[in-house]
Formats: sequence, structure tokens, C-alpha cells
Amino acid sequence: MHVLIAAAGSGRRMGADRNKVLLPLAGRPVLGWTLRAVASAGGLRWLGVVGQPSDRDAIERCLGEADLPCPAVVVTGGDTRQESVRRGLEALPAEARSVLIHDAARCLVEPGLLERCQVEVDAGRAVVAATPVTDTIKQVDGDGTVVQTPDRERLWAAQTPQGFPLDRLREAHAIASREGWSVTDDAALFERLGWPVRVMASPRSNIKLTTPDDLCIAEALLRRRDDAGDPPETGAPLTPAG
Repeated sequence: MHVLIAAAGSGRRMGADRNKVLLPLAGRPVLGWTLRAVASAGGLRWLGVVGQPSDRDAIERCLGEADLPCPAVVVTGGDTRQESVRRGLEALPAEARSVLIHDAARCLVEPGLLERCQVEVDAGRAVVAATPVTDTIKQVDGDGTVVQTPDRERLWAAQTPQGFPLDRLREAHAIASREGWSVTDDAALFERLGWPVRVMASPRSNIKLTTPDDLCIAEALLRRRDDAGDPPETGAPLTPAG
């Protein structure tokens, strides 16, 4: 398993003065929880974290504290998530044949989800973790007027990890760069090229931390796991934040 963690974002929507994945959460940085979860996945052979130069020291500290079973590197990110992932792909070791890409802000990811995605990728398939949509979704026009209601039975909310055969993903990024395409996740590149992507059912706890409320939810979920005696998913027992 070769894993690339996207951590080159900011704290803008979080209202923070730093990268949100470096904010404290139940005694360690958000990124620290993500790394501990990934480190618990079976078969991890390499890990790369894509971040901004200003965050390199903090990311390296997180890596040093994560007790990883494999080599790990920090890769300098770009101006967009798409560019950051492309740079991360260039850093993968020569023996890599596939890659799982995961958002650092999804610190509650379960190791088993990473393992299930890797099984799909090992079979030559692209896969995206996702959860079925439960709300009724409305599509609106530019004036905010509802134009249609999609059938939610066919709607899934995309998450990460997302897994791909490495040669195909590199090809997709090369085409996107040449054609000037801009997408918000890697699965969208495959979709645009007409290449199949399967969904892998993901727990609803695999949330992405975006707002201050998300931090509160994440801490509550981490404490519930700790109370249930389920530390393998997240690492050491919790300590108070701050």
C-alpha cells in the first residue's frame, strides 16, 4: 500500500491562523490522528504527505511521532489540490503500481476502509470512498430557484481515500494539465475521461474537518471510540486538548 496524504490546504474556512490539519484535536494535531490511522492499515509500504513549505517542520514533527512502519516523505504542494496531488505522484517510489490518496482533514478514517480500497486497486480498479446521500438534494439556477430534484437513491457523497492504478492516474493528470481541466478530486479526472470508478461504502464518521463545528464533532467521535476501547483505529488514548 502506497498512500499520499493531501495536507496543503489552509485554515480559511475553519477561521484559523494556520493549516487546519495542524490544529490541536484531543491532544495532538489533526494530521497526527490521520497518520496514526493510516499507520494501522495493513501492508503500508510508503507514505507521502503533500504540504506547503511553511508547514514542513510541523508535518515532519507529526511524521516523527506517528511510529510509521515504512518510509515517509514530505512533498511540496502546489496552488491547488490537483497540482499538489500531481506533485505527490512524482514522488512515489519506482516500485509503486498503485496509490491511495487521502485528505489529511479526514482524520477519523478507519484502517479497514483503506485496506478495502486497496483490495479494489490491486484488482486493477479505481475506487472512491463514499457514503449514500440521505438528504433530499435540490439543484438550483443562478437565481437560487430550484430547477430539479435528483433521485437520491443514485447519489453518493464522495470522500477519501480514493485509489487508482498509478499509471492510469498519472496519465489522467497529464491529460488534465495539457487540456487545462480543473477538478476537485482525482475520481473526477477518471469520470471526465470515461474511465470507470467504483464506490466503496464508507462510515459516516469519515468526516472532513472544514468548520469549527467539525472539530467538536471529531473530538466527540474520538472520545466515543476511546470509551469503547477501540484504540487501534486512532492510536494512543486521548488526552485533553490544548
